[in-house]
Amino acid sequence: MTMDRLPNQRAILDRRVLAEGIGAAVASDAAKARPAIVALLREALGAGREELAGRLALHPTAGHECTRGHTFLVDQLVRVIHDHVIDDVYPLGNRSTGERLAIMAVGGYGRAEMAPHSDVDIAFLTPAKATSWCEQAIEAILYFLWDLGLKVGHSTRSPDDVVRMAKSDLTIRTALLEGRYVWGDRELYDTAARRFQAEVVAGTERQFVAEKLAERNERHKRVGDSRYVVEPNVKEGKGGLRDLHTLYWIGKYIHKVRSASELVDVGLFSAEEYRAFRRADDFFLAVRCHLHLVTGRAEDRLTFDLQREVATRMGFAERPGKSAVERFMQYYFLTAKKVGSLTGVFLAQLDEQFAKANRGFFAGLRRKNRKIGDYVVDNAKLSLAGDDFFAADPVRLVELFVVANREGLEIHPDAMRLAARDVRLIDAAVRKDKRANALFLDLLTSRKNPEDALRWMNETGVFGRFVPDFGRVNAQMQFDMYHHYTVDEHTIRAIGLLARIEAGELSEDHPLSQEVIPKLASRRVVYVATLLHDIAKGRGGDHSVLGAEVALKLCPRLGLSDGETELVAWLVRYHLLMSATAFKRDLADWKTIADFVAQVQSVERLRQLLVLTVVDIRAVGPGVWNSWKRQLLGELFSAAEEMLRLGHKSSGRAQRIAAKKHAVAERLAERSPLVGTIGAQLGDAYWIAEPEDIIALNLVQLDRALGHPLTVEAEYYPARGATLVTVLAADHPGLFYRIAGGIHLAGGNIIDARIHTARNGMAVDNFLIQDPLGRPFNDAGQLKRLTRSIGDALANRVKLVPQLAARPLARARAEAFDVKPIVLFDNAASNRFTVVEVGARDRPALLNRLARALFEARLIVHSAHVATYGERAVDTFYVTDLLGGKIEGSRLRTIEKRLLEAAQVQDEVVAA
Repeated sequence: MTMDRLPNQRAILDRRVLAEGIGAAVASDAAKARPAIVALLREALGAGREELAGRLALHPTAGHECTRGHTFLVDQLVRVIHDHVIDDVYPLGNRSTGERLAIMAVGGYGRAEMAPHSDVDIAFLTPAKATSWCEQAIEAILYFLWDLGLKVGHSTRSPDDVVRMAKSDLTIRTALLEGRYVWGDRELYDTAARRFQAEVVAGTERQFVAEKLAERNERHKRVGDSRYVVEPNVKEGKGGLRDLHTLYWIGKYIHKVRSASELVDVGLFSAEEYRAFRRADDFFLAVRCHLHLVTGRAEDRLTFDLQREVATRMGFAERPGKSAVERFMQYYFLTAKKVGSLTGVFLAQLDEQFAKANRGFFAGLRRKNRKIGDYVVDNAKLSLAGDDFFAADPVRLVELFVVANREGLEIHPDAMRLAARDVRLIDAAVRKDKRANALFLDLLTSRKNPEDALRWMNETGVFGRFVPDFGRVNAQMQFDMYHHYTVDEHTIRAIGLLARIEAGELSEDHPLSQEVIPKLASRRVVYVATLLHDIAKGRGGDHSVLGAEVALKLCPRLGLSDGETELVAWLVRYHLLMSATAFKRDLADWKTIADFVAQVQSVERLRQLLVLTVVDIRAVGPGVWNSWKRQLLGELFSAAEEMLRLGHKSSGRAQRIAAKKHAVAERLAERSPLVGTIGAQLGDAYWIAEPEDIIALNLVQLDRALGHPLTVEAEYYPARGATLVTVLAADHPGLFYRIAGGIHLAGGNIIDARIHTARNGMAVDNFLIQDPLGRPFNDAGQLKRLTRSIGDALANRVKLVPQLAARPLARARAEAFDVKPIVLFDNAASNRFTVVEVGARDRPALLNRLARALFEARLIVHSAHVATYGERAVDTFYVTDLLGGKIEGSRLRTIEKRLLEAAQVQDEVVAA
């Protein structure tokens, strides 16, 4: 690639002026010139980078111009350094044929796509084995480049080496494919390039394509196999720069194209598709350049803390209902989606070309075409009968995906291409068409797992065109650390999970949901509710309320009855109710269940809500669903179902406790008498709240702790992917906040806490903890440090406040979000306690600070529930005053002020 189109090149670096400066330094004192020369080179590099940064600021989306500019800058420096070394440092009077040197740019440098801090990948070419003079010259050139602070990837090879190594290593072959002459002996470069094409490339085209596609698939798995991961890697991620590079490499390898524009000439892209390729490449390159400039390093991951800054730099502004960063990231994901479509088209054309040559690498899969209704099966893929297929009947734009799902076929990329082209045929008439809506509902509720077909439908734009409200959330990012995917990807994943649970594929993770689904009066309801639960996000209001309004309009169009429509609307309106109750309220409190049941009102609603809640949480992202959440949701479901069925709770409560005691006794085997002895000290609330395995552990621990004033036990708890910490101590005010402080001092992050007091005054407190990166403490050293830290905190051997402040745990990504703390009081949620809910940024030791504030306000914490949603934590406390009463009146304002101050404390060193 040439730099011809780069404007005002001398403003970036004037090689003649720089060379004259170096010549003057050499003429003044050749022996001592090196420091002055390095200074001149550094000044030129700095000035060039500053000029290019200024240009990017003026044209923030001009990615190609920026990367070509940085390539030009490095080219000029390499050329000047080469000439100085050859002419001044190691001059030769009469060179032998072995004393020749050429410099070739490879990889991204060879492609002329260098971001501000990209590596400089260089291959030094020598005629055969490098002579002493070649080695000295190469070393001198490299030292100059290193002195400039450039990260240089380098190799020294003869043409023989180029051929031999490229044949054996795909990475080397790919890098050399983009080899570009920079400076030195041109004949030597031409020889190597010619032999590479003749001896490496020729005859290996099919192998290269297969290997590059396999490499691409592996890369996608490594970085998250979705285009819609909300912290994407702009270079390596699915739909990112590397996917575009792969297409170019394949075209270059097979058709010897010299630039991406020639992919049109060889029939792999249409002119319009190439323009889309170019726009995507330009955008991603610009994003990458901004990332490098913001961080001052080679950074390719678009993390939350960088997204806002890059969005601002690239000129994205806020709009009603959407922040600038959300608009930027939506455009990012739409671009990544387009790259996916281009990839499908490119590979389809490639396959056709190989097939026509009668040597396609897919040739073995090809078989005689057959017909399915109006559709053609071409090479085991669903295809179309002609170019006007959709124009003849636009309902086919929906039907295509239904047939693909029903027949278990992939859709031919040509058909995808035509669907994307003709998507505008879907107008109001098609949306109202009964056949079209019936087809869509059939696909949505398919028992053959509709996820893939719905994703294909979304890729072509048909989904968003047929359901315009879904089109509004297409590629919409949720700017938080909780949601891992865009709204449309999250929704499609949730539908896929629902189908897999119904098919019995996830019985181990979701046994209750699998048991409940066959009992639903209408399975269509839960599928449509899953589709619509987040459909109103980004509109500036409560998405649950707005989504329910969408449901009331859309469901009749899809063919649902009035009763089904009403139920879908209710589910969308209250789709967060069950998780909020399970994770932020005390399920052992009768009033919690009664209030929840008052909202739900029927067993059918409860069953539908359970299944929707489960798939919603599970589809948020990897690691979000766990057995602790399963336990809480299961407990709430059982209690609510029983109350709905019996109308009261007392008898069922006793039966459940008895059943749990029996199950614990079976777990304990020969130690089962502990249920009747030690277990008698534990109240009903404890038996209801804790799962059987933890109760069994606690009973053994309590038996072992008899006679000891303090026992701290910690062990890896694989069922929850966390570490279980149990503290047994004489209960006293302040115990809870001190335990929390000890855990934080040991580097732990509390993800759940359950606080109990036995009838003999012994506190039985269970904590689930992880490290700040979400990993459990599971080696002996970590567990020992943890138990010692808690013991020190409870024995007053450490001053918690200054030590916690002096040891902050960095949460840089969380700092990217503006989370205003809020305190809510609810005296109606429990008959005995005041429920205090604090929402704040999830900071290290937050729970400790809040618990300490409650202690200083002379309140007793009876139970605590910790819920985290990415950067946001919601800590709920059930409290009373010292006399056991609820908190009323003006005290609430005083407590609110204390809690807000605690939630806003920065991680600074503060006085004890």
